[in-house]
Amino acid sequence: MPRPSQQLHPHRDPAPLRPAATVLLLRDTPQGIEVLMTRRSMAASFAPGAYVFPGGGIDAADARAHAQSTRRATQSDLHLTQAIAAIRESFEELGVLLARHADGSHVNTADIASLDRKAPFAAQCRERGLTLAGDEVFVLAHWITDRDLPRRFDVPFLVARMPEGQSPVADEAEQFEPVWVRPAEALARHKAGGFFIIFPTIRTLERLQHHASVDAVLAACASEVPLWTSCPRAGLLAGKEARYMEHEAPYGELALICPDGQIVHALDWQNAQPVALLRNLMRLTAPNPGVMTGPGTNSYLVGDPDSGYIAIDPGPDDHEHLQRLWHAAGGDIRMIVCTHSHPDHSPGAKPLQALCRAAPPILGLASAPTARSASAFTPDRELTHHELLTLTGKGPDGDVTHTLKVIHTPGHAANHLCLVMLEDGLLFSGDHILNGSTTVIDPPDGDMNAYLESLDALSAACDEHGIEFIAPAHGYVLGQAKAAIAGLKAHRLKREAKIIGVMQAQPDGTLDDWVAAAYDDVDARIWPVAKRSLLAHIDRVRGLGLAH
Repeated sequence: MPRPSQQLHPHRDPAPLRPAATVLLLRDTPQGIEVLMTRRSMAASFAPGAYVFPGGGIDAADARAHAQSTRRATQSDLHLTQAIAAIRESFEELGVLLARHADGSHVNTADIASLDRKAPFAAQCRERGLTLAGDEVFVLAHWITDRDLPRRFDVPFLVARMPEGQSPVADEAEQFEPVWVRPAEALARHKAGGFFIIFPTIRTLERLQHHASVDAVLAACASEVPLWTSCPRAGLLAGKEARYMEHEAPYGELALICPDGQIVHALDWQNAQPVALLRNLMRLTAPNPGVMTGPGTNSYLVGDPDSGYIAIDPGPDDHEHLQRLWHAAGGDIRMIVCTHSHPDHSPGAKPLQALCRAAPPILGLASAPTARSASAFTPDRELTHHELLTLTGKGPDGDVTHTLKVIHTPGHAANHLCLVMLEDGLLFSGDHILNGSTTVIDPPDGDMNAYLESLDALSAACDEHGIEFIAPAHGYVLGQAKAAIAGLKAHRLKREAKIIGVMQAQPDGTLDDWVAAAYDDVDARIWPVAKRSLLAHIDRVRGLGLAH
């Protein structure tokens, strides 16, 4: 975790969370699933005028009504309370009641008409011998309101089949204009500007549209575990608020820079200005975007004006980019470190060194004989595994130290290394871990066995040093570092299993045959690049005797 003294923005406590529940009432149609939505009052304190699913706060009475409801054997007390709250809210707001008579039949419109939406809910149902159908309500997702908002809720998004013989009627106080709509239609209408929906609703509809039937949705929810859990984060893109879930590329960077939800960080990729990530960390992105480099190669400056700076991966020999690096450091660069010798990472080292009055040493590992000619590199001094690189300066409370620990991580390249920012729990991953794509392993300098072993070493470093964030050479900062590494390794092994299956099914196939089959989920334009990693997997599986 970064030191509070190095955070860019002072800590603030987000608004407290309130427990709530919302329910997606679904029905099947010949055109696909439809979901019941309703427009919130324009005077509502949260999301006024938005089309939503019925729902609201959880009352103490909801937890006391367990005995009046059916439940699944696997349904927890919490989930049953949430289901009862959703049943109550859908009744109060839309006059839809998930309840049954003693004979098992659903209540109908006449039954609902005899109930008072403003009177105590559970007591009325009990007086009429109605049993709440809590067992028919399933957990789809778990949303936690964004940290920046003044009113926040901890809310499950539940799903249930719409009872037959009932028609929604809005209360005309909190909710208006109930409408049945297909998820894709709702999303299209929102995009066109005539159907306002908020971020969690958008993301839920995006996932819901891929289910063919109500039965398919309910089956997906049978595990009692939310299909996803999210507390979104917001940044600025083209000057406007943009929100992201945990699996989306900018999320980790927003968590690093604005942990308490401040909406101040610009996510636009640009090359002209340094981007402050912490008080002791800046990023400058080289103007070399492309298929292999994404938005460009990230150069990092670690340190502060008192300690001087370590430049990591100066990038290609681009004069303007190197000038910007030099200016951002005030000319005070104490060391230049290259994570590896590929041509978008190390060629800028010597020109940057030449800009500095006191020539800082160029550090790294020399390129191996297996490296391509364009990746030839000889540092002024070779770094050793677990070596510490330290900067020290004066802070308001005394000396401030910035320490980088070297970890040799062959795999992408034989001379690849990563750096751990010890005091702030951050990993500089070079090309070993990227945000938005998987790195290419190109034999013979690239080695898949070594790559996977290096991932294991980085996972162990996360435990040892409390690493929470990864600063890659391409893309935004990644959060949940250890989980990101585990996900990357699982992805590689899943791809490898697919390759093994293809090799076994087509023992006489060519590399072109195998890449087309093993990477059929990847744009064909990427296949020439994917073929390099395919070779690395083939070398590994043959070496392990797994291809037979």
